[in-house]
Amino acid sequence: MALFIISPELYAWVILPLLIFLARVCDVTMETVRIVFISKGIRVLAAVIAFYEIVIWLLAVEFVMNDLANIANFLAYALGFAMGTYVGLVVEEKLSLGMVILRIVTTDESRDAIISSLQSENHGVTCMEAQGSRGSVTMILSLVKRSEISRITNLIDQINPRAFFSIEDVRYVNEGVFRPWDRRSLTGMIHSLAGQGRKK
Repeated sequence: MALFIISPELYAWVILPLLIFLARVCDVTMETVRIVFISKGIRVLAAVIAFYEIVIWLLAVEFVMNDLANIANFLAYALGFAMGTYVGLVVEEKLSLGMVILRIVTTDESRDAIISSLQSENHGVTCMEAQGSRGSVTMILSLVKRSEISRITNLIDQINPRAFFSIEDVRYVNEGVFRPWDRRSLTGMIHSLAGQGRKK
């Protein structure tokens, strides 16, 4: 029975750099997600991710330090870091963790329609009259799940394409009016673990 033998050159210049690249992608992706969890106050999951992150990082560093003369290892290490940063941001965007403050500035003509649309979906709304650079405006504040931002902003564009809005992250929420909690969603499970109580 023939044995598959890997040549030292193939291992040193292809397989090992590939392993280093993949290890860096994994640990940097974990690092990015861990930082997001810390910013959201999700401490337990952040600590678990930190453990596996550092184990993978140590393995990658050990491979590089064992052969400092191999430039392919250095390139794989750097490329893995860059790719891991990108993948981590994509994963964080897909998770859509936490809640955000949606601040909408609009004119009186579209104010009632925007408020009614938000309230019809059980979003809490706070309104304030304000003075803009072009006259009187209404500022609408609403605390919404980050995963719902795309749908809500599309709704605002349909009502008033010229409405100005900004989005700010929120770390902790106490009391308020929110949409019914979907127990099947990953966001709901993570916030439950984080102990962030909400009034439905």
